[in-house]
Amino acid sequence: VQLVESGGGLVQPGGSLRLSCIGSGSFSGYVMGWYREAHGKQRELVATVTVGGSTQYVDSVKGRFTISRDNARNTVHLQMNRLKPEDTAVYYCNSDGAYFLWGQGTQVTVSS
Repeated sequence: VQLVESGGGLVQPGGSLRLSCIGSGSFSGYVMGWYREAHGKQRELVATVTVGGSTQYVDSVKGRFTISRDNARNTVHLQMNRLKPEDTAVYYCNSDGAYFLWGQGTQVTVSS
């Protein structure tokens, strides 16, 4: 399955973005997640969603980010609200455990 992320951009602090990820094949059997990699830091998993729709988040994004999926369309989304400068990173989607090839990611920059 190849993954293609989109929806990133430049946004002011407090703003919102909605990221999308589409797979070339089905990932309906996998827990899916959004990862991010900030400059000079390791890639981290920030949100996951199970096949049934249960979600988990790292503390730094709880209450601000919402992950969702559409199994029929092989898509995963990340709604990001109340963005902070520390959310600046390249965002990637993949399964929990990163079983698929990484896509190119989408850059999110939060700056005034």
